[in-house]
Amino acid sequence: MYAIIESCGKQYKVAQGDVVFFEKLETEEGKKVTFSNVVLVSDEGKVQVGNPYVKGVKVEGKVVSHGKHKKIIVYKMKPKKNYRRKQGHRQPYTKVEITAIKTTAKKAAEKAEKVEETVEA
Repeated sequence: MYAIIESCGKQYKVAQGDVVFFEKLETEEGKKVTFSNVVLVSDEGKVQVGNPYVKGVKVEGKVVSHGKHKKIIVYKMKPKKNYRRKQGHRQPYTKVEITAIKTTAKKAAEKAEKVEETVEA
């Protein structure tokens, strides 16, 4: 099972257990994060596409750490004009481990199983 979620102005393909690097999120390390903007969900060949988002589906994750990517050098130059500018940039990120992809269909199936177990007992 995998899902495509929208976060920080980008789309990410995620599955349970994946570690994803998002743009900096304002969440502390060790806390849970929920992504409700799910664009697509695929479960054993069954694909649900949202308009614009799939209703009743959430992706949960745990913030592992915060950090900065490798430095990128931005260099501007105009030849013969003595104009040179060198600047470095390190983009901050948040490392998130995806713990679950929750759908309402799974919840309904789990409730039905619990009801069947109680009726049999």
